[in-house]
Amino acid sequence: MEIKDIENLAELAKIELSDKEKEGLLKDLDGILAYVKQIEEVKVADLEEKYLLKNVWREDEIKNPVFSPDLVIKQFPDAQDNFVKVKKIL
Repeated sequence: MEIKDIENLAELAKIELSDKEKEGLLKDLDGILAYVKQIEEVKVADLEEKYLLKNVWREDEIKNPVFSPDLVIKQFPDAQDNFVKVKKIL
């Protein structure tokens, strides 16, 4: 990479950089690109998967019901068609 590349990136990002910042970014990006090149050299073709794909979701089940809808409806003084009537709140 060169300073010209950093200037192009700064223009695309709509930021202004001083000459010192451009030099610093050039040094940082060179380090990053060297690390990426190092990672690209790792051979992963011979590796086999060590994890299993499985569904971790479960069906919702009530195991120990604390109350039933019928019990709640019976507790209210006014109920109709499995609904409870409450006062209007403004």
